[in-house]
Amino acid sequence: MAGLIRQSDIEEVKARTNIADVVGDYVTLKSAGVGSMKGLCPFHDERSPSFHVRPQVGFYHCFGCGESGDVYSFLQKMDHVSFSEAVERLAGRVGLDLHYEDGSGATPDHGNRARLLAANQAASDFFIEQLGSAGAEVGRAFLGQRGFDATAAERFGVGFAPKSWDELTNHLRGRGFSTEELILAGLVSSREGSSGIYDRFRGRLVWPIRDITGQTIGFGARKLLDDDKGPKYLNTPESPVYHKAQVLYGLDLAKRDISRSHQVVVVEGYTDVMACHLAGITTAVATCGTSFGVDHIKVLRRVLGDDSGVGEVVFTFDPDAAGQKAAMRAFSEEQRFSAQTYVAVGPEGLDPCDLRLQRGDDAVRRLVDSKKPMFEFMIRQILSQYNLDTVEGRTAALRAAAPVVGEIRDPVLRPGYTRELARMLGVDMGDVAKAVTNAQSGARASSSGGPNAPRHGGAIEVLPERPFSLVELPTDPVTRLERDGLMAMLQRPTLIGRDILDSAVQTSFSNTSLAVVRDAIAASLPHFEASDWLERVVAEVPDGFKNLVQELAMANLPERTEKDVTRYVRDITIVLIDKDLLRLKAELLGRLQRADASDTEIYRTLQRELVRVEAERRALRDD
Repeated sequence: MAGLIRQSDIEEVKARTNIADVVGDYVTLKSAGVGSMKGLCPFHDERSPSFHVRPQVGFYHCFGCGESGDVYSFLQKMDHVSFSEAVERLAGRVGLDLHYEDGSGATPDHGNRARLLAANQAASDFFIEQLGSAGAEVGRAFLGQRGFDATAAERFGVGFAPKSWDELTNHLRGRGFSTEELILAGLVSSREGSSGIYDRFRGRLVWPIRDITGQTIGFGARKLLDDDKGPKYLNTPESPVYHKAQVLYGLDLAKRDISRSHQVVVVEGYTDVMACHLAGITTAVATCGTSFGVDHIKVLRRVLGDDSGVGEVVFTFDPDAAGQKAAMRAFSEEQRFSAQTYVAVGPEGLDPCDLRLQRGDDAVRRLVDSKKPMFEFMIRQILSQYNLDTVEGRTAALRAAAPVVGEIRDPVLRPGYTRELARMLGVDMGDVAKAVTNAQSGARASSSGGPNAPRHGGAIEVLPERPFSLVELPTDPVTRLERDGLMAMLQRPTLIGRDILDSAVQTSFSNTSLAVVRDAIAASLPHFEASDWLERVVAEVPDGFKNLVQELAMANLPERTEKDVTRYVRDITIVLIDKDLLRLKAELLGRLQRADASDTEIYRTLQRELVRVEAERRALRDD
């Protein structure tokens, strides 16, 4: 063991170190007045900065969680290093040779963080050197085919792992690293049931994965050879220094520009990061063998200085199923950012690397410039799953998309997206606003942990915990019309007639609870003349709605004589249908206004549909 570091050296290192520079490697700091800087605390999740650094004093303090200390304790807590390792790291940073109480220098402390980092750096140097060897021709060819020359490889530290069982192992052992250290660092693997070890990466192109300070903590290796039976990409396993859920490839290179521009571009792979940086998008980063998650967000928020809402997080996704799944995962965490989130999808589904290769650097820059807001992207993804040319499709799409709009935290943006959703669907603005409001109410209910909360991104599922009652319905004219129409259909379906009933159950409803009853009537419609008609409808609805159906079926109709009732139930149902046809007419007129007059086929189709709707409305009135 080395002796204790001289106290005078400890004090000298601290005196030469600007704590703001060290903290700034992890947190974006802004001026907070004379002699003070602040940023988002790296020790707890927060939206407003309460973490303060005073460079002249050499201390930091968080007024949110109470964490405080000097530059040494900061590194100890952030990187889980010992006090001696923190001092040694900063001494290297300021170029000071340390002295120890017994007169010796630092000696290897096998298995500790510093040794593992040293082993990774030695491995990185070895891989870089090997890239120029004869056996690495396949690796150089791959880079060339992807548009990367030797300068690009050097910039990103790309290397090559020779196709050998133990060449790296022997090299690192020759540098004084033990088998235990190599295993702990994830550089070698061991055979099950055997004491032997072998190189983890063999015959592969290798990218160094660095932490935010630029220290190599692991590797990502790409398969090149046909006889390699391993996965396409093989990463370093979890280790004391490498935690994939907390690491973003390229962040060490991108952090300064991310902090300055308040923008980060999240891509899907190592070559995509390289392509973006070489094309001038120097804020690009990527996850390392895992999906984008909460820990990644915490890291990016600190670098972005994500507290003002002016930043941008741009995700690039492939348009395939895996890309869509990744988009959904990212969207599920979107609310954790104060920055605005966007999605950029390359033309013809090209990722940044392929886009640069086929169309040049400018195309990569245009990809990022063409970003769409995350909410707009998700709304379009949801709508694409439905047939918007049918009433049923538009209604189902509205129910699925309304929760997305309802989740928009910015009250200024939400009305705009409500209007945009109405435009995309061709649905009345009032209907969409009502659906969004209902979705927000459902989201608030779900936050309390109730079992009947609507599922994110899916259809709104209104399942009250107690029997729903008529007296709980809103009293606006549209809801009253929907309520009265259902009362008529439940109580006197034979007086209304099958033809009118068929049209009525296809109309859109603004009240989602009444829409559930409408759907139950539609499902039971073949039995509208049966004696057990009401029982059939009750059996179709979820338990929480049975009471509502029964109350609708038992409430008094406003007419006194049977003749008046006959006329009333038909009239009220026809008015319900006419309301929906009027909404459809407004949709068509809107689409006609937006249509390109030169596209005669679409223009004529819309005009024919308008004529049909108007004819249907006249027929209803004449009925």
